[in-house]
Amino acid sequence: MIDSNSTAPDADEMARLAFATRDALPDVFRGPAEAVLLRVEEFADDAMLDDLGIEDPFALTGLYDGVPMTEKSVADQPDRPDTIWLFRRAILDEWIARGDVTLAELVAHVYVHELAHHFGWSDDDISAIDRWWE
Repeated sequence: MIDSNSTAPDADEMARLAFATRDALPDVFRGPAEAVLLRVEEFADDAMLDDLGIEDPFALTGLYDGVPMTEKSVADQPDRPDTIWLFRRAILDEWIARGDVTLAELVAHVYVHELAHHFGWSDDDISAIDRWWE
């Protein structure tokens, strides 16, 4: 239940929830996940939305920006670090609209989904980490 007298979790709280999810990953994934930067912003910027063909900024809760591990080569020179973006306002909007999950569960779900892009996980791989996918 949402307390109408409390304030919405800020970006630091959202990052804390994502890092708690990362820290609970199996050892084989935790180390590589630590190498992926995490950015929490209010919304995706216009360039991100345009690139994805999304008009409503509330429609995008997270984004992986990088080269999946399944496509990396030691010969490649990265031009930027792999980054997971979480969009605070979109996540909060979905959380309130759902009303049936905790904020921690939703943040974990979005974060794991974006990690799946980084690791190149299948749906079965994701469901082994995030029970939401069952």
